[in-house]
Amino acid sequence: MESGVQDWLHQCSLPDGTELQEHTLKTGNNIIIGDRCRIDYGLKGKDIIVCELCTLNGSVVADGDVRIDNWCEINGDVIAGEDAFLGEGVKIHGRLIVHGDLDIGDNVTIDRGFEAKGWISIRNPMPVIVYLLLYVMTLLKIENPDEIDSALDEIFEEEDMSDESPLIIPPGSEMNMKVFSIPAPTHIGDHCRLHGNIRAQTVEVGEDTIIFGSLRAGGAIGIGRRTQVHGNVEGGGEVTVAPAVHILGDAAGLSLALHEEALVEGMIRAPRGVRIERG
Repeated sequence: MESGVQDWLHQCSLPDGTELQEHTLKTGNNIIIGDRCRIDYGLKGKDIIVCELCTLNGSVVADGDVRIDNWCEINGDVIAGEDAFLGEGVKIHGRLIVHGDLDIGDNVTIDRGFEAKGWISIRNPMPVIVYLLLYVMTLLKIENPDEIDSALDEIFEEEDMSDESPLIIPPGSEMNMKVFSIPAPTHIGDHCRLHGNIRAQTVEVGEDTIIFGSLRAGGAIGIGRRTQVHGNVEGGGEVTVAPAVHILGDAAGLSLALHEEALVEGMIRAPRGVRIERG
């Protein structure tokens, strides 16, 4: 059961409308950060879940619950619109403000004090991986945990991200204002606005998105209609460029499918050929 949830986390998904603004990664959806990530800015979303051994150099602001697993370090404030759950050894170098109940584990340090309007329980909260198991079951509307693997496989095959799909950062990612280094396939939705050079296994970008940086992938790259990339696009597989895309740098891939209405300002390199698409 847990393996299915962990496999689900080994992808990067930025849902429609995600923005990186003023050193905060912002979405209207839930946010899930895999273990051992280092993120040099804050997070703002609905419910926010941070797995163990992560470092965030910014504030965490949730409209709903905040769950921070063991031995994480937050170099900013943590604000929960509802309940908060802090695992063992969590360090918060700012303030903790909780508008609901607070469950707090052993050896938690909060440098600038805390405020909780509900009940305070000093106990180690439910492990995040167990909570994620329940979360995935609720998201997929299934009752039997044994069905998780098949349900997730079906979602990945269809590549259908619903309006409620969470923002997922996979384990071991490193993200700052210069580089998004993601050791997994990456899906970026429509109407996003991101700063930084994106490095991933594969990259799929939706429509009407602006990326102030380059795209580089070991495999394929796909770029949706009217998207702007303020840098180079370099793929180890096929690079597909849709109509009205504007690439301000070079475009390179093993092969290149380029729509005639797309604009590439730099050089085009494709050892296995360039295919110009029309219509």
